[in-house]
Amino acid sequence: QVQLVESGGGLVQPGGSLRLSCAASGFTFSIYAMSWSRQTPGKERELVATITSAYASTDYADSVKGRFTITRDNAKNTVYLQMNSLKPEDTAVYYCNVRIGIKRYWGQGTQVTVSS
Repeated sequence: QVQLVESGGGLVQPGGSLRLSCAASGFTFSIYAMSWSRQTPGKERELVATITSAYASTDYADSVKGRFTITRDNAKNTVYLQMNSLKPEDTAVYYCNVRIGIKRYWGQGTQVTVSS
């Protein structure tokens, strides 16, 4: 079955950096686009970044463009989100996700808190 396991969240000061990882299993990782989304209480889940399968093209939400970088390692079945220049408004639970057919699969999420 499809499994997505995120790690790397934590508490960081404004201006700091974190790198999130998502280990995937149960599907052919290399042929699917992978995404990171985030959610804060009372708000809808927001798509943060996507990386395609074929050419590793990337796309970002305007709110993170220039600060976040999504990458993938197909040999390790892992997708990463490098987050730099973090702001308090980046505080959220971050979810790795993949769409396979008509279904989107989600990891359990990892908490990122940006606070001094």
